[in-house]
Amino acid sequence: MISGPSGVGKGTLIAKLMKDYPSKFGFYVSHTTRSPREKEIDGVHYHFTERSKIEKDISEGKFLDFAHVHGNVYGTSIEAVESVTDEGNRCILDIDVQRAGSVRASSLAAIFIFVCPPTFEELEKRLRAWYICSL
Repeated sequence: MISGPSGVGKGTLIAKLMKDYPSKFGFYVSHTTRSPREKEIDGVHYHFTERSKIEKDISEGKFLDFAHVHGNVYGTSIEAVESVTDEGNRCILDIDVQRAGSVRASSLAAIFIFVCPPTFEELEKRLRAWYICSL
């Protein structure tokens, strides 16, 4: 599991692992109740789902972790992780700090990596650049 604040480089690290070791690692697709953004594809970027469905699945213990963020629910289903491990790969989880505690409390045998920014100034610079580019 790779965790850390937005803009710290988790995506870059994961992309490098996936490129350099394609037969060793796999990446899961998490779930969300938010609407797809332009160019996002269901089942590729997220599993876009109805709130009632994800809440039912969470109550039935089908999720490894979940969080309420800006009025939406985000989470990792056990099935999503198993789809990667069933192919013989180690599943890389990209999980925010809020959800990392749930994974740590689960029975999942995981290695936990927390990625820190080089400096808070650099992190702020990255986040501001991302925000401006996304407008």
